[in-house]
Amino acid sequence: MNKIEPSFTVAAAGAIILLTMAVALVCPAAELSRDDPISKPMPDLRIVAALKDVSSTRIEADIRELAGFGTRSTLSAQDPAAIAAGRGIGAAREWIKARFDSYSRACGGCLDVKVDAFTQQPAERIPQPTMITNVYAILKGSDPEAAQRVVLVSGHYDSRNSDILDIDHDAPGANDDASGVAVSLESARVLSKLKFPATIIFLAVAGEEQGLNGSSHFARMAREQNWNIEAVLNNDIVGGNKSLEQDPREVRVFSEGLPVAADERQLQLLRMRGGESDSSSRELARYIRELAASYDTGVNPLLIFRLDRYLRGGDHSSFNQQGYAAVRFTEYREDFNRQHQDVRTENGIEYGDLLKFVDFEYVSRVARLNAATLAALAAAPAPPAHVAILTSKLENDSSLEWEASPGASGYEVVWRATSSPEWQHARKGGNSTRITLPISKDNVIFAVRALDAQGHRSLPIVPEPKR
Repeated sequence: MNKIEPSFTVAAAGAIILLTMAVALVCPAAELSRDDPISKPMPDLRIVAALKDVSSTRIEADIRELAGFGTRSTLSAQDPAAIAAGRGIGAAREWIKARFDSYSRACGGCLDVKVDAFTQQPAERIPQPTMITNVYAILKGSDPEAAQRVVLVSGHYDSRNSDILDIDHDAPGANDDASGVAVSLESARVLSKLKFPATIIFLAVAGEEQGLNGSSHFARMAREQNWNIEAVLNNDIVGGNKSLEQDPREVRVFSEGLPVAADERQLQLLRMRGGESDSSSRELARYIRELAASYDTGVNPLLIFRLDRYLRGGDHSSFNQQGYAAVRFTEYREDFNRQHQDVRTENGIEYGDLLKFVDFEYVSRVARLNAATLAALAAAPAPPAHVAILTSKLENDSSLEWEASPGASGYEVVWRATSSPEWQHARKGGNSTRITLPISKDNVIFAVRALDAQGHRSLPIVPEPKR
């Protein structure tokens, strides 16, 4: 074997070093981007076990019970006789409360079960004063400071027929929206067995079909009482309707772009920094998408960057209007013969939101995705506050700073191309609250998130410019 001359080895090595330095000087951002791909969140084994506990059999039982109340129109009977007979919105309300109460007893009183009842005055879809009652259960956080942070899951338990004022005919509402209520109930059952630093609320609202009345009242109450709600997961029509071609492995996640609650200054900042797709709701949607890569939920969150479907609305928008991050989960393909229709067969076509068209396995997958998101956020530290990107001078490096988060052991900066829908790269920042990266802030969008020692990640916060 021929020997390589030492002088040749040194020369070659020197050339390689010089070439590497030259490339780094010419395109440091490209080098940094290649070295810092985004990583999957580290799965929490407690959450993994909880997701395995989600039961399609229990979900079927819950949807079957709700569909069995005949009509759940918000305008239907709520008197003691109707409740005893098991028909109408009042009977459904009492059953949901009893379900939450049973889960609380099973965990030694860990759930605080409450009702938010109010009288809705006459409006376009409410001909006379009507009592509307939201039912919810609070799993209070175990850490006194972190417990002030809230994540929330919701579905609406009212239903309707073709005539929004019809309270006499059956309106089973199996998919719209007994399926969403079942997600709230099953999430409460499996997560109430665990403790989290932050607080989780499991909610079932009424009045959605009459004009988002229940959710609007609840969101206003939360804002008036200064609740720190970090995330709202609204599930509406997540039954995986089996009456037409469906994708049983996809669930749509809708999120608003420019925040409806933003003031003019906030809108100007969003426009100036190119943040039209970086509302808090969009960051929540991206969080859900990223989290799904680490947990076996069986369903893929398909991000839809718009508030909702055409000609429809949902309870998440009530929370958006109060400035909260909120998204909507809805099955991939809807059958509109099953929504807002009297139960009937006409010209050979079957109409009505019937139990037999619900895919209970699909609902269980959506429930796992919701439970994983709730648990991951409730386990994570608070997002960093006052995140800023320094813009006092023209430079190609980017410096970010932020305030420390309680419970955080470190921080991570993430970034993406301005044209990319998802975060692409990340750089750990240790426990420092300032970092400088050799990337031009003009070319990418940055955000900062907090991490704890177990790897739980907060929601990412996009910085505001600071001069």
